[in-house]
Amino acid sequence: MRGQANPWAALGALCIGFFMILLDTTIVSIAIPAMVRGLNTDLNSVVWVMSVYLLTYAVPMLFTSRLGDRFGPKRVFLAGLVVFTAASLWCGLSGTAGMLISARAVQGLGAALMTPQTLAFITHLFPPTKRGPAMGLWGGVAGLATITGPLLGGVLVDGLGWEWIFFVNVPVGLAGIVLTLRWVPDWRPGRAHSFDVPGILLSGAGLCLLVFGLQNGQHYDWGKVAGPVNTFETIAAGVVLLAAFVVWQRFNRAEPLIPLAVFGDRNFSAGTLTSVTVGFTMTSMFLPMVIFLQEVLNLSPTKAALVTAPMSLLSGFVAPVVGRLSDKVNPKYLVVTGLVTLVAGLGLIALAAHATGSPWALLPGLLLCGLGIGTVFPPMSNATMSSVQQRLAGAASGIFNTARQVGGVLGSAATGVLLQARITASMAAEHGNAPLALTDAARETLLLPMAVLLLGVLAAVAIRRPTPRSPVSTPQTESAVA
Repeated sequence: MRGQANPWAALGALCIGFFMILLDTTIVSIAIPAMVRGLNTDLNSVVWVMSVYLLTYAVPMLFTSRLGDRFGPKRVFLAGLVVFTAASLWCGLSGTAGMLISARAVQGLGAALMTPQTLAFITHLFPPTKRGPAMGLWGGVAGLATITGPLLGGVLVDGLGWEWIFFVNVPVGLAGIVLTLRWVPDWRPGRAHSFDVPGILLSGAGLCLLVFGLQNGQHYDWGKVAGPVNTFETIAAGVVLLAAFVVWQRFNRAEPLIPLAVFGDRNFSAGTLTSVTVGFTMTSMFLPMVIFLQEVLNLSPTKAALVTAPMSLLSGFVAPVVGRLSDKVNPKYLVVTGLVTLVAGLGLIALAAHATGSPWALLPGLLLCGLGIGTVFPPMSNATMSSVQQRLAGAASGIFNTARQVGGVLGSAATGVLLQARITASMAAEHGNAPLALTDAARETLLLPMAVLLLGVLAAVAIRRPTPRSPVSTPQTESAVA
């Protein structure tokens, strides 16, 4: 097959699906005011449109990474691409918030099927010594898609309506299906896994309860949710179930959902924890900025997105360059530099946000954010995955991607709660002056991702220069990288 002889063509086809997945983690943010009005709903419901996608994306990923090992990554990737494309059409056709939330949940499942297969294919298509540029492209796509979402979303919302942020996925998804069939080799690892059903149930239920409690606490005034159960008990139950999940993974003698042995690799542990903080930030930084730009400065979705466009362009330019560097220097220095730069950028944005100011006063901070994001993704991915044993690559890919998405889920939920709470408090403090109140709330909310990123810096310091493990040699691997 031609795809076997051209790993870059195969990676390009996979990146189309990966681009759509990450695009849909942020494209909704720019459409929030339009969706609130168009669906005649409230802010909490629209935040759920973001959170449910991230939740159904994150929860099944540990399981779907094993599906790739059993049935072949190409087949699972294609199945996910079909589900994602069909669910995108459903999202665009939704007429109520409840229907849209349901469609986004299915869309997240499609994304969960696709994502682990991309990293698994990189470890298959490229030998350890040549993975830096491949990770650079993968990281560039991740950074560019995550930040391009608001720009594309703004243009679509202004020109065609919020529904088109989902309709646009349909032709792209169909193109991705054709290219995947044409270019991606039908690699089958041939590893038959038993599925850890108790682990799937414990992790899924724990995350759902935790996120539901966090995000709806404000809605229920941190009181009763149903009957005698209150929000704090819901959150506590989620934490207990997640703790039980970890214990079960330790004592499961068959095949745990998370093989804890993979955390014996220092780089994998540090990189995964860093990934959580990056995922948290990538979803939590946009909500307060969108509210400030559209509701305080009265920018249209397109103009608000254009303000963030330089950040997107810089990130996409920097990531491939940094990916090549990550093979030559200790990735720790690149990751720490990127995280610190991102913290500084968010700090400048918070300082520059004024109710009567210019949106372009945010530009220096946005450029620093773009530089930081482009610098973080490739070395973080490379360092995390490069020294993982080949037999654990599928599970490691699932854990690594799940960690980032769990961070995103928590970031979306926590930021939505904090922003709504700060708006209420600021409205009282500013005696009903909405522009000043919303500005204060947005600036204060940006402190949350900054604090989380500092935890990421502490984790990234533990990263060492990877010592790649030799993959299992197969004729297919050799032909793929020829």
